[in-house]
Amino acid sequence: MPQDKDVQENKVIAAVGYIFVLCFIPLMFAKESKFAQFHAKQGLVLFIAELGVMIVNMVLMAIPILGWLAALALNVFLLLLAVGGILKALAGESWEMPILGKYAKNLKI
Repeated sequence: MPQDKDVQENKVIAAVGYIFVLCFIPLMFAKESKFAQFHAKQGLVLFIAELGVMIVNMVLMAIPILGWLAALALNVFLLLLAVGGILKALAGESWEMPILGKYAKNLKI
C-alpha cells in the first residue's frame, strides 16, 4: 500500500498544483511523489494554457459581444479544469483533464 500512502500524504500539495503559478510547488517539493507529480504536470499545462488564453483574450476583447463571449467561455473552461483538478486531487484520484491532460502525459520533468 505504498501508493495509498503517497496519495494520502500528498493530496494537498497535488491540489495546490492547479492554482496558477503554484504548479511549481509540487514540481519542486514533491519530486518523490508520483501522485503529486501527475497533478503538478497537469497544473503546469493548465498554467501554460492560462497564459496563452490571457494573450488570446486581449484580441478577443477587442471584438464586441462575440469576442467577449468567447473570452468568457475560455476563462470559464480553464476555471472548471482547475476546480475539477483540485477536487480530484483532494479526493485522491488521478484524473486526466479533458483536452489538456494528454499534453501533461508527455512532459518529462
